[in-house]
Amino acid sequence: MGYVLRSVQRRQDFHFDLPPEQIAQTPAQRRDASRLLVLGGDGAIADRTFTDLVELIPADAVVVVNDTRVVPARVHAVKDSGGGVELLFVEPEGDAAAGASRWRCLARARRALRAGQRLAVCAPGERDAPAPGGPVVTVAADRDADGSLLVDVPGDAIAFLDAWGEPPLPPYIARDHGPGDDDRDRYQTVYARVPGAVAAPTAGLHFTPELLAALEARGAAIASVTLHVGLGTFSPVRVDDLADHAMHRERYTIPERTAALIATGRPVVAVGTTVVRALESAARGPRDVAVGPGDTRLFIRPGTDFRFRVVDHLITNFHLPESTLLMLVCTFAGPAPVLAAYRHAVAAGYRFFSYGDAMLLRRAAPEATP
Repeated sequence: MGYVLRSVQRRQDFHFDLPPEQIAQTPAQRRDASRLLVLGGDGAIADRTFTDLVELIPADAVVVVNDTRVVPARVHAVKDSGGGVELLFVEPEGDAAAGASRWRCLARARRALRAGQRLAVCAPGERDAPAPGGPVVTVAADRDADGSLLVDVPGDAIAFLDAWGEPPLPPYIARDHGPGDDDRDRYQTVYARVPGAVAAPTAGLHFTPELLAALEARGAAIASVTLHVGLGTFSPVRVDDLADHAMHRERYTIPERTAALIATGRPVVAVGTTVVRALESAARGPRDVAVGPGDTRLFIRPGTDFRFRVVDHLITNFHLPESTLLMLVCTFAGPAPVLAAYRHAVAAGYRFFSYGDAMLLRRAAPEATP
């Protein structure tokens, strides 16, 4: 497998080899039919199914989900010269609401885009020709140091994206003719509510209304946070020394009910790494999180003095090699146990990444997370 575990301070320490056929291209037939790898606090590994979650987490747990809604953030357009452009709308500029008309985007084009350029938008599913009578967006500023640029759209950006955008499937999910109707449904959690994410909080894709009801019937409380997934979550690490990696800002909101439930001392189960980052960023102390909006650039990785103050259990998918998400999971449950679990998952044929299978992990003792 090629796992390396030395000082866990370098990107290569989190590399693993994955056969391409284990990258899930489609979701499971049923959301809750995915496999679930359970990693115990003692390092023991068990192969279960996602519906077993009801009996695997504490009966009185506070299960915290991320209720962000993925917007159809990928837009194709054409320059006046006829060249094609692909835009990924990442976040509204400044502190504006998600529906603002100026957004920060990542762009793919044969030549760099410049401020003032007008781009005629294609209909969803089209690539080479603008939609007759369709909208035009304008590049508002040249490319920034992080590779993004500002784009102005006519009117409310969320309404614009709902009409003209496509689901922003990650590049490792191949579609010959763009995302299909099934992707619009399945690349979205059943509890998605607040529009603004440009990638799905994928651990939540496995939940069904019936499974959530079964958890509540057993005594769990379902609570929510909102963290709009953006560059802070999926931007790759390009430096070897992790101390040199800069996280992008992501916005979150902690509701009063969620903070109150956490303050009771009941076990906290985070559904996804985005929930972990929101709760731990808002933590003022053990079981104490600040209510209201905030933003985070928190980079949780082994080898630092970071300590979890809120989350006890984590449900998460299998993440890309050398990603900040894998580093967070290694910090949560210990680098050696997590990387051993990944080795088991590859050998056992688990499906990886956004449409893949899931893990359930318990937080390691502080001395076990160097």
